[in-house]
Amino acid sequence: MKLTLKEFFAGFLRTRHIARHFRRLALLESINDTTVSREVPPTLANTLVDAAHRDSGELLSSLGTHTDGLTDFEVDALRAQYGLNEVEHEQPLPWWTHLWHCYKNPFNLLLTLLAVISWLTEDLKAATVIFSMVVLSTLLRFWQESKSNQAADALKAMVSNTATVMRRDEPRIELPIKQLVPGDLIVLSAGDMIPADCRVLSAKDLFVSQAAMTGESMPVEKFARQADRDTRNPLELENILFMGTNVVSGTAVAVILTTGNSTYFGALAQRVGATDRAVTSFQLGVNKVSWLLIRFMFVMAPLVLFINGFTKGDWTEALLFALSIAVGLTPEMLPMIVTSTLAKGAVFLSRKKVIVKRLDAIQNFGAMDVLCTDKTGTLTQDKIFLARNVDVWGEDSDDVLEMAYLNSYYQTGLKNLLDVAVLEHVEIHRELKVGTAFRKVDEIPFDFNRRRMSVVVEGRGQPHQLICKGAVEEVLAVCTRVQHGDVEEALSDELLTRIRQVTAAFNAEGLRVVAVAARSMPEGRDTYSLADEQELTLIGYVAFLDPPKESTAPALKALAEHGVAVKVLTGDNELVTAKICREVGLAQQGLLLGNDVERMSDAELAVAVEKTNVFAKLTPSHKERIVRILKGNGHVVGFMGDGINDAPALRTADIGISVDSAVDIAKEAADIILLEKSLMVLEEGVLEGRRTFANMLKYIKMTASSNFGNVFSVLVASAFIPFLPMLPMHLLVQNLLYDISQIAIPFDNVDKEMLKKPQRWQPADVGRFMLFFGPISSIFDILTFALMWYVFDANTPDHQTLFQSGWFVVGLLTQTLIVHMIRTPKIPFLQSRAAMPLLVMTGIIMAVGIFLPMGPLANYFKLQALPSMYFVFLPMILLAYMALTQAVKGFYIRRFGWQ
Repeated sequence: MKLTLKEFFAGFLRTRHIARHFRRLALLESINDTTVSREVPPTLANTLVDAAHRDSGELLSSLGTHTDGLTDFEVDALRAQYGLNEVEHEQPLPWWTHLWHCYKNPFNLLLTLLAVISWLTEDLKAATVIFSMVVLSTLLRFWQESKSNQAADALKAMVSNTATVMRRDEPRIELPIKQLVPGDLIVLSAGDMIPADCRVLSAKDLFVSQAAMTGESMPVEKFARQADRDTRNPLELENILFMGTNVVSGTAVAVILTTGNSTYFGALAQRVGATDRAVTSFQLGVNKVSWLLIRFMFVMAPLVLFINGFTKGDWTEALLFALSIAVGLTPEMLPMIVTSTLAKGAVFLSRKKVIVKRLDAIQNFGAMDVLCTDKTGTLTQDKIFLARNVDVWGEDSDDVLEMAYLNSYYQTGLKNLLDVAVLEHVEIHRELKVGTAFRKVDEIPFDFNRRRMSVVVEGRGQPHQLICKGAVEEVLAVCTRVQHGDVEEALSDELLTRIRQVTAAFNAEGLRVVAVAARSMPEGRDTYSLADEQELTLIGYVAFLDPPKESTAPALKALAEHGVAVKVLTGDNELVTAKICREVGLAQQGLLLGNDVERMSDAELAVAVEKTNVFAKLTPSHKERIVRILKGNGHVVGFMGDGINDAPALRTADIGISVDSAVDIAKEAADIILLEKSLMVLEEGVLEGRRTFANMLKYIKMTASSNFGNVFSVLVASAFIPFLPMLPMHLLVQNLLYDISQIAIPFDNVDKEMLKKPQRWQPADVGRFMLFFGPISSIFDILTFALMWYVFDANTPDHQTLFQSGWFVVGLLTQTLIVHMIRTPKIPFLQSRAAMPLLVMTGIIMAVGIFLPMGPLANYFKLQALPSMYFVFLPMILLAYMALTQAVKGFYIRRFGWQ
């Protein structure tokens, strides 16, 4: 496949290896691209169509399974035949492929070309030095990414998605998705990821989101039978489920047809195997900086070639010198520095029990200036308590709790924390003799539009009873009567007002109120639908206490202190939300309800979201829209959630944050997963992101400014000096030593002041910084030229080695010291000191730089010992350089600020 030049140079940014286990979502996003063909491979299409039209018994027989599932022995045999249920794109790369990926960034390829040219022109020393730079860069990146991959493997096991499987040896068990085989029977409910290509055997109101596969924005309903026998397009089959899609509502039992690379998803993965997520703001920023340096190299290297060729007359020497300048301008350590700083951040966060699924999410953490968060399970505890069970007027009622218990016990869809709290009342189970006295007839599953669900049960000698529970307003919408004690009366406007007063009083206490209603149904039916949720009788309410986490208040305060605005986006009602916000110390600034969001245009909402920090009664699409609008307003947006209703917003946000107890689709959509409940790790993540960004920026600023200064000095020297100011090999050795000194940058300290505000890529600032600070080193280079020319008489071709040795030492020392000058806006060494690894590394390289011309290797490198008087002037030059840089830095900070 041919790449454009821009794609070629952008390629090094893609850190494929850390995220390899979590690519399903990235692939689904790339599949949404209309340029990707969704045509199902013929063999797979025939398999799926045949399975869709077969009788279920015949299909199970052909797959070697039956209605109770497979045995462990059969599973082992099938896994040996088909392998693990993993798509090739998600599997670990062989070490040699990983090594190739680490090598093939554009800077290494460019250096390799220069090394080959040096070798062809018989400059073997230059070729050796350049090749050493390539090997150093490649091996460092390979070693760093390998360590990070191992850490990711260890953490991945703690958060892998699972599926509910029916096996003949055990009724239902939870297994990692990769262990599934063709013929396995799986049980699906709302929030589950579809783990393989499957045929539905039984379903109840099953709606599946498969937009990435078919382009349909709305969920599609799936059934156990294929109605149209003439359908040949697998994507239109009504009883086939595809790997990578997810259940929105309802329940089902399905049999797995194909796994891994044999699935439709696997076929797409192979077709778009080189496709990553859309370019993030982080990648875009590094791309722009890289292109700035590359364009600078393409302009300056030819300029150096022509000036030296015309002034010196030796075009071969001029070419080698220009190639050395090109090497010096190539930020060959940039991929390694970026990877190392991000990987260091990932390792730091892993110690805090945080899984980083995408490396560049760490930098987005630091750039985040708005955090949108769901309320339930994120701001609040994941342990909800049933506080009250009351009738319609707020008086205690056991009848309401019994009805709620039957509903929660018999529903098989999306069981949430409210159901868990109800089912903890095991005494109800005993009193009602739930297992024997009642039989479940049917179920109408929950969905986020109705915000209610119903079960139909049959008691001994009793008619069918439809029991509905859900959000108060949504349940009231289908009620026509009210029960108080043994009396029923019609639901009038007066009663409705009184009911709302009762529920509002509970909400004001911070209680989540769920309404319970019922209706007797005529016998003789086994199937019920949404149409039966009408003319219900309101029985009462169950009210839940959802206390905030202890870490919420200090976490929100810490985020606010670091410039991150927090906005609450919840489906709960506004009174409960307001109470929680007060308890966690989040001052409410405006309130928008889902209906308000629905009525607003994008332009109106773009203004409203800036003034509002509490949004209640939202649907999943409302949350996604608010996040999208905030991004459109120029914010870097994080979203934290754990439910199926949070998945769209998690995908849309710059950084999606979830928890290990979240539903599958939420974990799949998130970039970062918290393994512990404390929200204080959010603050640590923000600070680590900012440290990571600051350290990357140090290298980029230093490289840009010192490269510009060196080339400017070379142009001046080439125009006025009758010999080369430095040999090509000198430039290459200097650059190699300088690169080695920068290996410790990812481990450097960052000033606290640099962590107070969100930080973003600003390539224009890098260009301006380069123009301000680059010429400073040139001033002292020119002073060094004058020193060598007039004081030490190194002014003829016969004495050029002395001249070149003098500039070699000054050039390397100033280039190495610059990192200490620009790593902080403060006075270096006094007000802000670098981390010990960076101090040691720069000290070693400076010592090596002085040793080379003074030691036994001088002749090999075509250098010579410098006179003792030189070392009297050297400290003066370095101190003057640091003083002038500090003065310019002060002016720059006052004029432009410091990032």
